[in-house]
Amino acid sequence: MLYRIFLLFFLVVLPFRGLISHHNDEHPAMVYINTYLALAKYEAKNYGIPISIKLAQGMLESSFGSSELAVNSNNHFGIKCKTYWIGPTYYHPDDDFDRQGNLIDSCFRVYRSVEDSFRDHSIFLRYSTHYSPLFELEITDYQGWARGLQRIGYATNPRYAEMLIDIIRRYELYKHDRDLMDNLN
Repeated sequence: MLYRIFLLFFLVVLPFRGLISHHNDEHPAMVYINTYLALAKYEAKNYGIPISIKLAQGMLESSFGSSELAVNSNNHFGIKCKTYWIGPTYYHPDDDFDRQGNLIDSCFRVYRSVEDSFRDHSIFLRYSTHYSPLFELEITDYQGWARGLQRIGYATNPRYAEMLIDIIRRYELYKHDRDLMDNLN
């Protein structure tokens, strides 16, 4: 009996393993896009942030919605508390260090919903003078936006722009920006 189970496994399951893992590699990204595309479009129309950038940042910062921060605080953009935040908080290790150089937990914003996270991200970028140079770029210039976010200091990873651009190209998110522009004209 055990021999038949092993034989079945080697003859039936193993040949399809590559197909199964490939499907799983694409699945989280496509689920994220399908789940949040309409919300990203709404935010783009109301705040002028490219759909491609909104989705790519959300995907990268939240690991497609599965990161500890996203799951425990609905924070899909890694937005920290800042001194003026008065809402709920969540502490999680990121890139803050104490005076002795030890990694300490960073304070992140907590949201009631992912929609609130998307909205706060839009407000955070749109109404901060720090990020105002981004809004001089065309909404279809995802490369300029990605490089601008890195240059201004949205994230500490020196490859941040490259990572965003890679996600945008891999999933052809730039097409949504073009569609938005076509619909606005």
